[in-house]
Amino acid sequence: MKDKYNMTLEQNIFVAKRNIVDYIWKSAHLEGIDVTFPEIQKIYDGGNVGRLRVDEIITINNLKHAWQFILSTIEQEIDFRYLCSIHALVGSNIVESAGNLRTGNVKIGGTQWKPSLPDKENFQNALDNMKQIENPTERAIEIMAYTMKSQLFWDGNKRSAMLLANHEMIKNGVGVITIPIDKKEKFGEELIKYYETDDIKELKQFIYDDCIDGIKF
Repeated sequence: MKDKYNMTLEQNIFVAKRNIVDYIWKSAHLEGIDVTFPEIQKIYDGGNVGRLRVDEIITINNLKHAWQFILSTIEQEIDFRYLCSIHALVGSNIVESAGNLRTGNVKIGGTQWKPSLPDKENFQNALDNMKQIENPTERAIEIMAYTMKSQLFWDGNKRSAMLLANHEMIKNGVGVITIPIDKKEKFGEELIKYYETDDIKELKQFIYDDCIDGIKF
C-alpha cells in the first residue's frame, strides 16, 4: 500500500486542527446524531444547541476533548493504556465504565456475529504485531479495524479506534481517516463484512480510496 499523503508532522497537525470540526461532524453522524456543521461549530466553540439531547452534546464535546488529547500527545507510543485514555474521554459521562474493559457480552447491530470478552494481553500482543507493518497508512487502517472488531468497551469503540488510528496517521504525516457522511452506510456494510469473515481486504481498500483526508503541500 502506498501512502496517499506525505506530510511532515507539523503539516499533518495543521491539517487536523484546520479540519477538526469537520471530523467531529462526520463522527457525530457516524454515531447517528443528526447535527449540522454550524451546530457542531457552535458546540465546539462552547455554545449550546437546544434541539439536541444532552447526551448528544456530551458526545460531541467528548470527541473534541479526545481529538485535543491525541494532538497534544502525538509523540507518545500507542498501547492498550493509551487507547483506554482515549476511551475515557470519548465515553466520559455517557458510557458505562469509560476507559475500562467491558465485563459482559454485547450485540452488534446488523449481524449475528458476537465479539468475545476482551482480553488486555491479547489485544496488546495483536497491537504490537500490527505496529510492525511497514507502511503507516496500512498500519493505521489495520489497527483501526482490529480495534473496532475487538469491542473492548461497552460503547464508543468505533470513535476510540478511529482516534487511535489517526494518532498513527498524523504522527507519520499520512493524513487523517474520516468517514464522509455519504459513505457511512457503505462503511457500515464493509465493517460488518469484516467482522463476519475476518477478511479485511475490501474494508481496507474502501478506507484507502474514500476515507483519507489530507493536503499535498
